[in-house]
Amino acid sequence: MALKKSELYSSLWASCDELRGGMDASQYKDYVLVLLFVKYVSDRYADEPYAPIIIPKGASFANMVALKGKSDIGDQINKKILGPLAQANKLSDMPDFNDPNKLGSGKEMVERLTNLIAIFENPALDFSKNRADGDDLLGDAYEYLMRHFATESGKSKGQFYTPAEVSRVIAQILGIRRAKVTNDTTVYDPTCGSGSLLLKIGDEASHGHKDVKVTLYGQEKDNATAGLARMNMILHDYATAEIRQGNTIASPLYLDGDALKTFDYVCANPPFSDKRWSTGLDAEHDPWQRFQYGIPPGKQGDYAYLLHILRSLKSTAKGACILPHGVLFRGGAEGAIRRNLVQRGYLKGIIGLPPNLFYGTSIAACIVVLDKEGANARKGIFMIDASKGFIKDGNKNRLREQDIHKIVDIFNRQVELPRYSRPVPVAEISDSKNDYNLNLPRYIDSTEPEDIQDIDGHLRGGIPERDVEALDRYWKVIPGVRGALFKKANRPGYCQLNVPIGEVKSAIFGHAEFMAFNDSVTKLFAKWKKKNAPLLKEFAQEGRPKALIETIAEDLLATFRAAPLLDAYDVYQHLMDYWAEIMQDDCYLVADDGWREAAQPRLIVEEKSKKTKAKPDFILGKKKYQTELIPPALIVRRYFPGATRATPRLP
Repeated sequence: MALKKSELYSSLWASCDELRGGMDASQYKDYVLVLLFVKYVSDRYADEPYAPIIIPKGASFANMVALKGKSDIGDQINKKILGPLAQANKLSDMPDFNDPNKLGSGKEMVERLTNLIAIFENPALDFSKNRADGDDLLGDAYEYLMRHFATESGKSKGQFYTPAEVSRVIAQILGIRRAKVTNDTTVYDPTCGSGSLLLKIGDEASHGHKDVKVTLYGQEKDNATAGLARMNMILHDYATAEIRQGNTIASPLYLDGDALKTFDYVCANPPFSDKRWSTGLDAEHDPWQRFQYGIPPGKQGDYAYLLHILRSLKSTAKGACILPHGVLFRGGAEGAIRRNLVQRGYLKGIIGLPPNLFYGTSIAACIVVLDKEGANARKGIFMIDASKGFIKDGNKNRLREQDIHKIVDIFNRQVELPRYSRPVPVAEISDSKNDYNLNLPRYIDSTEPEDIQDIDGHLRGGIPERDVEALDRYWKVIPGVRGALFKKANRPGYCQLNVPIGEVKSAIFGHAEFMAFNDSVTKLFAKWKKKNAPLLKEFAQEGRPKALIETIAEDLLATFRAAPLLDAYDVYQHLMDYWAEIMQDDCYLVADDGWREAAQPRLIVEEKSKKTKAKPDFILGKKKYQTELIPPALIVRRYFPGATRATPRLP
């Protein structure tokens, strides 16, 4: 019986982290992810003819397992496993598995590497049947590990990874799913890090076009991270992707003759306010003519990357770049560049994000969206202030599913929403009072209305009528409830309760109009349930969990858009929370093993060395079991309802 995916990933991380010792997470990740890479390619491509990856004889994961416990294990991994793999597949800068400064020396190194290899021997980590349709075990395991490594790496060292939620926003607002794409469609990231943002856009393209795999290009300054990105491409079935190592600003490596190569889509999460952007470059005489709209300040490199992206776009191409908010309002050279970009219509949109989303910094950032198609006719910039939509996740903030969906929906439909979004005309931006300052609060007031204290009401009693009027959206749906709750007070501008304060809740819930409203919402849910229950019942082995949740969740959102007073995105989030906490694991168990096998109780085999013990659902003799798919309480309620009522009366 398969483990729950969430348990598998958390166990994998806990085991790896336990062996880290004092090594920095930003370095340790290289060792763990290389092992994950070797395990994956060995499971997936060993003995397979015409495979995109060559596994030299003697260089598989099984050969690595055979080295466990040997006194020269680190040296042998370098020479017999990683060296041949790297040479056969043109991989570069593999970590040194024989480095005593990082892995310890003598017995310590042997034990650490032996135990690290043993983690990946877990039978649940079988990648031989890994899917490439979004339900892949490898892809999810990789995301889980990368997120945790980035979290543990601390300030400035977690920049190798763009949070998956932000990557998803960029992938969807670029519109690649709806576009006419082919295998020749190109996507480029000039500061690709580990490649996560590139891959999200590739996946988004495949989502809309099942048989298409767009061509990915990336450049990364850090040698080790570039090697990691190359492995990441292979792990995610993009073995033909090109990843090159070098400084994008000083030495761009994708050229078409003497000019920069241009692409259909360009995305980037460059280092914020890079102070060394101009090192090795004469910006005034840039060979690639990227700074014709202005030269960025010497110690603020944000616009250097944005202008590089702009120059790398084809004439109808789209781009998106994550930048600090300072690019929207800083003056001087940056103000001149901003003016030029606005006047030429290249800026399609700006999306303000919540603070503390990124691993290298806690400051708030924004997504600047570029679009060369129709630039000459563009008369405005669509702005979104999404800074309030997030959830705390440890020491970072994270976009929820509803936040991602709302940003994408509003941007793609260009919908104006009070205190959230609006299309801003260039005429307003260029007005002397704004002077091309794009700071979002100038155009979107996202502050909540102030709670006005009525001193007269506090002193003399009564409820200000303006407070009651402020609930107008409710009175439009249940107008009779207002009359049931309030009556005129003994002075103008005030009213008072018509029922005792302790009976307000029951007066609302018992009112015919509220009951009618409640019934209408219940009918909406029943409609959604009737349509989607068959999909859940028909889900079986080899099913696609992500396709299932997307189908039923999108229908739930569409259904509840018609519900008054309710936020459809809040309803959507309830389902997505349940999916993340419980339903996802259940679906993957069924997809792997089928309903009957997945429902079998799992024997808990405890390791004495483990500090934490699994909590059993029931015990038979000395054996402890967990029931992953069908909890015992559910069986008791379904088949023995009387037993639960009788049990407390037992002596």
